[in-house]
Amino acid sequence: MADTQNAAEITERVRVRYAAAARRVQTGVTGSCCGDEKDVVSADIYGADDVAVLPEEAVVASLGCGNPTALIDLHEGETVLDLGSGGGIDVLLSARRVGPTGFAYGLDMTDEMLALAQENKAKAGVTNVAFLKGRIEDIPLPAKSVDVVISNCVINLAADKSQVLRDAFRVLRPGGRFAVSDVVADGPVPDALRQNMEAWVGCLAGALDVDEYTRLLTDAGFADVSVTITRRYTVAEAGLDPATLPEGWQAGDGKLASAFVRATRPANETREKAASSPVMVLRENVSSDGCCGGGCCS
Repeated sequence: MADTQNAAEITERVRVRYAAAARRVQTGVTGSCCGDEKDVVSADIYGADDVAVLPEEAVVASLGCGNPTALIDLHEGETVLDLGSGGGIDVLLSARRVGPTGFAYGLDMTDEMLALAQENKAKAGVTNVAFLKGRIEDIPLPAKSVDVVISNCVINLAADKSQVLRDAFRVLRPGGRFAVSDVVADGPVPDALRQNMEAWVGCLAGALDVDEYTRLLTDAGFADVSVTITRRYTVAEAGLDPATLPEGWQAGDGKLASAFVRATRPANETREKAASSPVMVLRENVSSDGCCGGGCCS
């Protein structure tokens, strides 16, 4: 966890960057959270069938490193929460999959993104959706109120990831599922790079080490924790200017990767039992010829 001053600075820098991203979409200019060349780092995350039913603005505003709605089977009548919902693409897809008896919430701290998401909701013609303003460390929903928590390249941006995971556990019903796409560190990353604000808002410096990610999930009470690394990428592929990074950043280059992170809130187990459940880390189908399997922090 970052100290209070750094946490506030991180939160504000992230808010400013994503507000600018929303304004670019509304003015017809696209980009990515990692850089400005969206076609390079964020292509083909979503299938053609998904894209066909969405407003164009929801698609071009996608700021993720994967497709969390493809990680999990959503069922009619379920309630889904998307942490850091941005322009709303994953919320809109989830709403269609849970049907009229289900519901999808999107949570975002950025006014500009929330306004864009509301526009996309109206264009998509869905009614089983609500976008909430708030921080993912302090989810404005009651305990045990959702069936599925998803997120797309957002948890790595949070200053207090442990609190994010604890609050995700809180709002999940027993038996609920956690399924996110995120950026992780699979190897040592220099401290100087982790302290660099540009690298943090560029989805690099804040990436949790794989072992730390799994530990925080189990500490929060989750069971059946798994991390599947799908694509490694470099600073250049992330769209960051090396001139803005601290000396020695090269030691961490190539250690960052996109991953699918899954877990469940036990239906019948105590938290203590959940914490001792097995953890699975997979490094299958890992590629380095691009960013995050078609898009990092798109």
